[in-house]
Amino acid sequence: MNPSRYTPRIRRGDLLAKVMPAADAARLFQPGMTVGMSGFTRAGDAKALPRALVERSRTEPLGLTLITGASLGNDSDGLMAEAGVLARRLPFQADAALRRKINTGEVMFIDQHLSDTAEQLRSGSLPAIDIAVIEAVAIRADGSIVPTMAVGNSASFVQHARAVVVELNLAAPLALEGLHDIYLPRARPERTPIPLTTPGQRIGGTAIAVDPARIAAIVVTDSPDSPSTVLPPDEGTAAIARHVVAFLEGEVAAGRMGPRLLPLQAGIGTIANAVLHGLAQSSFRGLTMYSEVLQDSAIALLDSGHLALASASSITLSADMHDRFVHNIERYRERIVLRPQEISNHPEIVRRLGIIGLNTALEFDIYGNVNSTHVGGTHMMNGIGGSGDFARNGELAIFVSKSDAKGGAISSVVPMVAHVDHTEHDVDVLVTEWGLADLRGLAPRERAPLIIERCAHPDYRAALHDYFGRALLRGGQTPHVLDEALAWHERYRNAGSMR
Repeated sequence: MNPSRYTPRIRRGDLLAKVMPAADAARLFQPGMTVGMSGFTRAGDAKALPRALVERSRTEPLGLTLITGASLGNDSDGLMAEAGVLARRLPFQADAALRRKINTGEVMFIDQHLSDTAEQLRSGSLPAIDIAVIEAVAIRADGSIVPTMAVGNSASFVQHARAVVVELNLAAPLALEGLHDIYLPRARPERTPIPLTTPGQRIGGTAIAVDPARIAAIVVTDSPDSPSTVLPPDEGTAAIARHVVAFLEGEVAAGRMGPRLLPLQAGIGTIANAVLHGLAQSSFRGLTMYSEVLQDSAIALLDSGHLALASASSITLSADMHDRFVHNIERYRERIVLRPQEISNHPEIVRRLGIIGLNTALEFDIYGNVNSTHVGGTHMMNGIGGSGDFARNGELAIFVSKSDAKGGAISSVVPMVAHVDHTEHDVDVLVTEWGLADLRGLAPRERAPLIIERCAHPDYRAALHDYFGRALLRGGQTPHVLDEALAWHERYRNAGSMR
């Protein structure tokens, strides 16, 4: 590659000697190492090193422990899993090939709340990072690294790593510089309160500090992030959005929050994205977001004026929206802040700001327990992500789901979830296309009939009422027919349908 293309982005002269091909940088990695890679939901991930490590592993299996912010793009997780690069993976993933390896036990997966990883690195509960691989817009004269479209855990990886490899991505516009707010808490017991009191406040620097001597290699790339695959709203997701908007309007009418609401958080995925799109049809103006990821809907809300500002750890967009964002960065610069995920998801901040959390459930039961991660109770889908950070600590925990799946063969409302990620204690509101169940202030015996009538698919309501009625005869604070509680899941496993 012509050096004139990248030298303006490497503003410290002695680092130019560390520019090398990805294949050469891959030789720095040794079998069994713990590696921290930038990347959060397809944004800001390393593009060249994963493939170079795949090539390296063809002659020497590496068996790395790989820690990221969240999922990677460019099929990197799957390619590395298939090639034997990965022995252990955390804290989140969304790749079909890696998912298969996890569910067969070939890759050990640690599913973590996204706010926890940095804390465990800091305390030494996780193995020390041997090499951090960080995608960058530029390297400043002091050696500090300017991230691209995500911060994720990158700042923590750099802080703790023995060595740092920078992927300098020429496809990332220099105008991203200044979008970031890099702040890391101090170690306990000397930690002080995180001084963030409003979503748009900046409390740190705009680049990741690092001793330049620890930068072991610089790999130059020119590759955009993988585009998101979020589908446009359909009839079902549009109905869910209408229910959520009507509920929030009711909260304002009841005086429980003001017309600008409280800061919003939305998990990744089609349904959450559709609900945010629904806000564009509402009367709300001047909204704020304090979230993990900004999707297409967040940019659209900024453009429409419904959203005043947004704080997140990552921006993950479709190809068309990415082009729109990149060509209009100056319009967004003062209205978007990208932070480390430890801060975007920090319980202290989530509780202080009173976040309205909107996240997706695979299934929930008649008492309000939510399964976000395990199909059939055993097989990992993607991971818990940040939903628990916001559900446990926010002002409102809203979980959304289509009422059925697989053409009606699966009910998303079941007698008992086969795996619990969010207990009834952390769940305030459940929503499907059929309706919304506000569970606040209700005991389990009051929750069940409401969830069945408001959220369950009509084809499954009679069976759920029958189960609940027979459970009541057995008594208890949370009535169950224990020998039948998971029978719906077993029926689907054996017969292909819960009916």
